[in-house]
Amino acid sequence: MKKNYDDIIFMEHHTSTNHPRMPIEKRAAQFAPFAALTGFEQSIRETAKNFEEAVLNKEKGIKIE
Repeated sequence: MKKNYDDIIFMEHHTSTNHPRMPIEKRAAQFAPFAALTGFEQSIRETAKNFEEAVLNKEKGIKIE
């Protein structure tokens, strides 16, 4: 019984004759980080700060509406 991929594991890697290889600089740019949720981190920080202030005020008996 053959093991998985024994028939293809040592085959030569395919190189396209129609499309030139992408330069490393451009290839790396595909995976560069980006801010998918612009402002999300700041919003989380503000929410945490407001929550902490509300907890502290509640402990002090201050009611803020």
